[in-house]
Order: sequence, then structure tokens, then C-alpha cells
Amino acid sequence: MATVLVPIANGSEEIEAVTIIDVLRRAGVEVIVAGLDSGSITASRGVVLTPDTTLAKVHVADLDMVALPGGGPGTELLRKSRLLKAVLNCVFDNGGYIAAMCAAPKVLAEHGFLDGRRATWYPGIELDSPGIVRENEPVVVDGRIITSQGPGTAMPFALMLVQALCGEAKAQEIAVGLLTPWPLPKPPRA
Repeated sequence: MATVLVPIANGSEEIEAVTIIDVLRRAGVEVIVAGLDSGSITASRGVVLTPDTTLAKVHVADLDMVALPGGGPGTELLRKSRLLKAVLNCVFDNGGYIAAMCAAPKVLAEHGFLDGRRATWYPGIELDSPGIVRENEPVVVDGRIITSQGPGTAMPFALMLVQALCGEAKAQEIAVGLLTPWPLPKPPRA
């Protein structure tokens, strides 16, 4: 069974966090929700979420993916975490996936994961990453990096995470159960 870390902090976007957690668990993926500190967090719209553990207690060698929900204030706290940076590097160096949506690709950009890659993120967020190619699509996959645009793209993002970890058939099975179109239709090119 695949294991995914979903780090959250005060100000994380609740639609994104809960959708990622829920869809992955429906697919049989072990999801570890970790706060930067102990105790509950208050998400961007006031929803209180209780992490399973703290980031410091996560056994990083067991992780197949790290999936970051967005939310401006939460993203800033995740971006400043030296421990999260170490976790991201370890997971990626060990062949795992790194995923982020909304404002959270900012974390990946700051730590060099998006250099020379295709990605997407919330409109209006500025990313400083050499050679990044911004795609205007709900979800973008570039190797083991998966990015998405925002709350409205949380479901297709989560299904893409399922596809990456469990295969296309499992993603389709979960999508059918959720009454969600899958795979994503490709937008017409201009």
C-alpha cells in the first residue's frame, strides 16, 4: 500500500486538504496528515482540522508521496519549514512523488523542484523558478511532480494522485463512485 504525507498548517485550504485526504483513502492509500506543531489547525475558512501527528514524528522513509494543499497563510508556514524541505528532498530523492496545488507550488519553486518543469498554480501567485513553464490546465504532471490550480481542481488533482500511485483503473473506479468525470478532458489549444 502506498503512503502519502499531507502536511497542513494554520491557513491551509480546507477544500483541498480534505479532498486530497478523502480521495486517497477511498483508493486504499495510507494517508498521514501531519501538522507542523501538535494540536488542531484552523484552516483558511475557519474549519478546524486535527492532524494525525506532527511532521517531526513522520517516518519519512515510508513515504511514496508528499501532497501539499494550498491556502495562502498555510502555504507560507509550510514554505518556511526547514523540516518540510528536508522531507520533500528525501521523498523525491528516493523516487517518490511531490504534489502541490493552489499557492503551494510556491513551496516547490522555492526549493528548486520546479526548475525547468511544466506546472500550474493559482492565478496571481508569483513563482520564482528558473525555466518554469506555466500551463493553464487544472492539473499538470511533469515526471514525479504534480501540480494543480486551486479549490475547484481539488477533485481531479486528487484523482491524478490516485492514478500516479495506484494506476488508471483505480482512479477510474474512484471517479465513478464519486460521480466525477475521469480522465480529465484536455482543453482545446488556441
